Amino acid sequence: MSGEPMVFLGLDSSTQGLKALAVDTEGRPLFEKSVSYDRDLPKYRTEGGVHRHPDGRTVTAPPIMWAEALDLLFERMADDRFPFPHVAAVSISGQQHGSVYWRRGAGLQLGRLENHRPIAPQLAESFAVEESPIWMDSSTTDECREREAAMGGAQAVAEITGSRAYERFTGNQIARIAKRCPEAYAATERISLVSSFMATLLAGTYAPIDWSDGSGMNLLDIRTKRWDPKSLAVTASGLAERLGEPVPSHSSVGRLAPYWRTRYGFSGQAILIAASGDNPCSLAGLGLRQPGDVAISLGTSDTLFAALREPRPSGREGHIFVNPVDPDGYMALLCWKNGSLTREAIRKQVGDPDWRAYAIRLGRTEPGNGGRIGFYFLEPEITPPCLKGGVHRFGSDDRPAIFTPDEEARAVLEGAFLSMRLHAEGLGIRPVRLLATGGASVDPAVLRVMADVFGVRVEPSDVPNTAALGAALRAWHGWRCLQEGRFVAYDDVWKQRRISSHGRSVDPDPAAHARYTSLLPRYAALERRVLEATGAL
Repeated sequence: MSGEPMVFLGLDSSTQGLKALAVDTEGRPLFEKSVSYDRDLPKYRTEGGVHRHPDGRTVTAPPIMWAEALDLLFERMADDRFPFPHVAAVSISGQQHGSVYWRRGAGLQLGRLENHRPIAPQLAESFAVEESPIWMDSSTTDECREREAAMGGAQAVAEITGSRAYERFTGNQIARIAKRCPEAYAATERISLVSSFMATLLAGTYAPIDWSDGSGMNLLDIRTKRWDPKSLAVTASGLAERLGEPVPSHSSVGRLAPYWRTRYGFSGQAILIAASGDNPCSLAGLGLRQPGDVAISLGTSDTLFAALREPRPSGREGHIFVNPVDPDGYMALLCWKNGSLTREAIRKQVGDPDWRAYAIRLGRTEPGNGGRIGFYFLEPEITPPCLKGGVHRFGSDDRPAIFTPDEEARAVLEGAFLSMRLHAEGLGIRPVRLLATGGASVDPAVLRVMADVFGVRVEPSDVPNTAALGAALRAWHGWRCLQEGRFVAYDDVWKQRRISSHGRSVDPDPAAHARYTSLLPRYAALERRVLEATGAL
């Protein structure tokens, strides 16, 4: 590829479809293309890319559909004259926690794919389990309880694996399949995550699980970066050999298989960088490199990402993963289900036609809302864990209260950001640099409350498709590490980008921040009171 412009390709295998995003050596997006499972592959009869089962808890997707989507995506890219020969490296973002069960003999079949035939029919008999459980599945409550009981409780599981036992986490999904479908498990030669499954297709051989995505399984010791023997033992027999050895996220895992080189024209020099999960790739796409770097995504659900140096796992909430761009660091993730839809419901309730009117209303009250605090669980909440919805309002005397529309408008925003600060600090997260992304991040009034609660400058970020972008930038980063024969700081790659993704920043008001800091202990006590009243504690 000497003398040719280099391209770094990221693929994002999300719940609803498969996306490609390519960047150049200045980090500028050059090309995007996508495939929708529902629209473009209707024969699989998915809704939102998944199959929801009658029990209301089991949610799966067929891995053969993901394989067919990869061929279809590359065909569309070829139709658009995508420069496959200029691709120097590829990496992948995959929806976290999903698992694929390769049947014995599938490894041999992967190595002899015929380039004149589509990949999906050639792999039709390669899966011991035809439907892969994915992150939306919540059918493994029994397995989670068994794991925590066997390992000494939720905190003990979190101390090793970074999270308490969660229903969607891969180890618990594997345990359920091994227990309920022993013949299928016995026939399994290799287990992939969605990310490493896509990498396996590209490599033509089993690709390893990376440390960061492997952290979302309740199986990896996040400190040693190896499978934890006790966690494996409580899951299923013979599991280590089915998982293979995990690898650093910046590792090169080989070159693309002849199938893809011949069929689409990839260079024989193009390398494959270890795939990772969508949340880790979003961290890379947002450029969170150093401890103290925090991003808050304000979407349908609100998510907080942070880079950490020392992990402080919680047996109650949140997740600690190995950092995808710093093998000696960690990332934390917290999620709130009551995000933009809840804020939208309150905006309509107080009678504001749009967010501009809402911002005017917000200006009629002071930071701290006169000591009034509200909890808005219109949906069962993830952080803190609360299965019962409802709205709980308290006055400055901690007694139940009725709010005016103006007080309601401020309380829903302040409550959201006080919750973020409280639970982030519980995981050891104190932002030095704070990015805001997602739909509500364009509203200066929202950013003002965020900045004042956390006490740091807030930079709005308009980075689109952060997971796909993160995969592309990780491909670039891994390629750099391979070229130099050493680990290269991700910061070196990020700073080469010639584009700015940040809008106008908002600085905190010291007096308002002091007021929120004094409110935080009351907020924590009232939250506990709400959780006790709803049976969550």
